Amino acid sequence: MTFYYFQVVPKRCHRQFSLFHLLLHPPLLLSVPLKSIVVEVSVQGHVATVSSTLQYENQEQSPLEAIFVFPLPGEAAVCRFSAKIGQTEVVAEVQEKQKAQEQYDDALSSGQQAFLLEESDESPDVFKLSVGSLPPGEKASVSLDYVTELAVQADDGLRLCLPAVLNPRYQPQGSDSGSGGSAQLSSVPAGSVPYSLSLRAHVSSPHPISRVESNCPLDPLNYLNTEKTQATVSLAAGHQFDRDVELLLYYKDTHQPTAIVEAAQASAKPGSLMGDPVVMLSLYPEFPKDVMSSMTSHGEFLFVVDRSGSMECPMHLGSGSQDRISSARETLLLLLKSLPMGCYFNIIGFGSSYESFFPKSVEYSQKTMDEALQKVKGMRADLGGTEILQPLKHIYSQPCLPDQPRQLFLFTDGEVGNTKEVLDLVKTNAGSHRCFSFGIGEGASTALISGVAKQARGHAQFITGQDRMQPKVMQSLRFALQPAVVDISVKWNVPKEVSVTLLSPPIRVVFQGQRALLYAQLTGESSGDTEGSVTVKYSLAKQPVENQLSFSLKPAEDTGMTVHRLGARTLIQSLEVEEREQDGEKEGAKEKVIELSVQSGVSSAFTAFIAVHKGDGEALQGQLLRRHVPTPMLYHSSMLMMQQCAMPMLMACSLRSVPGKLKLSKKSKRKALDDLEVFGYDYNCSEDFDSPASTSKPVRDPLLQLISLQKASGSWVLEAALAEVLVKTEEEVSKPKPAQVDQEVWATVLALVWLYGFKMEAQEEWQFLAMKAVSWIQAQKVASVSECVQAGNTLLGCQVQKDTLGL
Repeated sequence: MTFYYFQVVPKRCHRQFSLFHLLLHPPLLLSVPLKSIVVEVSVQGHVATVSSTLQYENQEQSPLEAIFVFPLPGEAAVCRFSAKIGQTEVVAEVQEKQKAQEQYDDALSSGQQAFLLEESDESPDVFKLSVGSLPPGEKASVSLDYVTELAVQADDGLRLCLPAVLNPRYQPQGSDSGSGGSAQLSSVPAGSVPYSLSLRAHVSSPHPISRVESNCPLDPLNYLNTEKTQATVSLAAGHQFDRDVELLLYYKDTHQPTAIVEAAQASAKPGSLMGDPVVMLSLYPEFPKDVMSSMTSHGEFLFVVDRSGSMECPMHLGSGSQDRISSARETLLLLLKSLPMGCYFNIIGFGSSYESFFPKSVEYSQKTMDEALQKVKGMRADLGGTEILQPLKHIYSQPCLPDQPRQLFLFTDGEVGNTKEVLDLVKTNAGSHRCFSFGIGEGASTALISGVAKQARGHAQFITGQDRMQPKVMQSLRFALQPAVVDISVKWNVPKEVSVTLLSPPIRVVFQGQRALLYAQLTGESSGDTEGSVTVKYSLAKQPVENQLSFSLKPAEDTGMTVHRLGARTLIQSLEVEEREQDGEKEGAKEKVIELSVQSGVSSAFTAFIAVHKGDGEALQGQLLRRHVPTPMLYHSSMLMMQQCAMPMLMACSLRSVPGKLKLSKKSKRKALDDLEVFGYDYNCSEDFDSPASTSKPVRDPLLQLISLQKASGSWVLEAALAEVLVKTEEEVSKPKPAQVDQEVWATVLALVWLYGFKMEAQEEWQFLAMKAVSWIQAQKVASVSECVQAGNTLLGCQVQKDTLGL
């Protein structure tokens, strides 16, 4: 069967461009030469090697060039690329990017087959694959391998994400990106992807594998030994490309510090990165319990929320899905109720422009909290495109407050085209703040979300599938409220014959329960001692803390050079940032990147993989046709509506503006709008098309009702609204109150008993507002707290102990 897709290419001009223009110029019907993608994943502990094989077939009458723009994890090290034509395999080599592009063009001009893989100039998580001169009727398979680290999750799982969705990314006006190395994106709705995906994973760990979970249907987990340290799992057939594929791996005793020393590549020159052993250290710092029980009451908390049109889209495609902006509103309610008295805060919404709730950060009080909550209720996804750069520049232009460490919380669906500009700005200002970032929905840029957190000493979270935003955000708030780790130092203890060259940037942030990774090159050999160690020292709440990890200097064999490649990728990324800071004025960093990339076989912004198949020497005949392989984009096609395009040409895309005599079915409207998305214009997903989520009456969540009633101080008031949450009448709630107890204390105890009695599964979401409530009760110096708790248990039918409440 041959699949087809529509591609619309509007003329870029400064006149208005409307849907009517599309209807008068019908799209072209094009064949798609990509037929299937087969993925093999090999997981060793917390590192994964991913091998993808793409099967192409030319079913047209002329030779084809197939262009495929697709996402990869932002931290991935692409380390191998090859093509197989018939029985002949051609392995690509890494070359300087312009040289590789010229070689590819020359090969096509001479009628040869060529294959080119290059990283986007704008973002390291987008790649472009060009398959050139595929003759009529011929098949070819293209394979690419990459290695990546698995991120630690809040529940101690290890997350492997295989990006399948690449949503159009907004390009701000005047941005440097979008020239030369831009990858033109061709997209179709997720359910219309004309090629298949299969995936099989082999998991190996020193610790038993407890379980493997996914946001996609999986075949049953198959253990390969009685110790349960090896297992295989496969993606169930029929993946619809409606989400990124996420695997969550759970090991027993996974948070153990580990060290792997990988042997040098036999053919590489000693003293070079590949010619020396490389060590990878995984550190899990443990903080003293007494320090962890204390939370800071200081800080300037800035909540930066994406209000672009795409935030109106659903969190996932399941039934009853909330839209992204509604979830953000609920999350802001939680955050505002959880902030400590004495801190400062502000909320900034951004799109093509940005708006602050207050001219500058305000002190947290009942008045300012109420004012902010009123504005949160009216917050909509109505600010156009996704432009993060300008609001960040505004924030960084504001002076920091004395004794109030700045904590920035960034919420976005990550659809930006100037990722590297944003990361460079954050790095320049990294000393003034910490940044906690949240990627909302499928297709959020891993390079952007992880990158800003890494540069600003924070923590990144991804909210995908049916994940709830609130628990992940509250985990990051817990990190933000932890005492800051300062004066971090790393000392290596190795034999004097061995020297250590760090490949990783210095450790600048440490969080309880989170992994810190270090890569280093070991040069020289020890004649006697075969042990080494690393000591990490830091100060936490003015207390000195020290963690040490010992390791064997004897290299592990047969590791496939995974550690070397991850170390090379880490160093390459640091050098790329250095090169952008120099803005090409100073020679050195770019040359180092190219040299290291070619030597290690790991991709970079300045290099590309190139393979040329000369075949039998005869040039291919016929005109070469170009075909763009479409990438899935997630937006719910039944809800798509172009509301506004924050572009210079101010495109007039409203369906209401189509001339009256021209009748369009909803299906036609959707199809035309789907085609427009190819070009990255932002949109609003809520208007005109009805959906079950928008017509059903919203269910009032009693937990959110209770949270909304809490005062900034941490207390609750005895009122009808509280009684409603407790499913009691006002009289039933008031009558059992102990005589000598204040009404506000009684109401606060009842709220706590209800939370601990009925909502323990959501404790992550309400833990900080409960801590505030307990602190408030203790400050009232109530003598009969035990009697209050007992009376509350009797009223609500609970059995919560006073000690459980922290009283």
